[in-house]
Amino acid sequence: MDFPAWDVTGHFMERHLAFSDFSEAFGFMVRVALAAEAIGHHPDWSNSWNRVSIVLSTHDSGGLTALDLKLARHIDRLLGEIKGGQSE
Repeated sequence: MDFPAWDVTGHFMERHLAFSDFSEAFGFMVRVALAAEAIGHHPDWSNSWNRVSIVLSTHDSGGLTALDLKLARHIDRLLGEIKGGQSE
């Protein structure tokens, strides 16, 4: 698996991000939400002002699946397109 920005275990992968402000963090979350809905796979995540924490795992399978990897790749692409979103 090639996800250097993610902390990956056998059961989940996670990433913690910091943006310049709440609007940038929330805008990022909206873009991820639309992508997640399109592939039918949704992250566990939280937001506090300019910070977003994301955990990916397929609960029904008890760990990581191709859907988690697909969503992680999409999240990484989105982060590359926007200013901000630095890993903590």
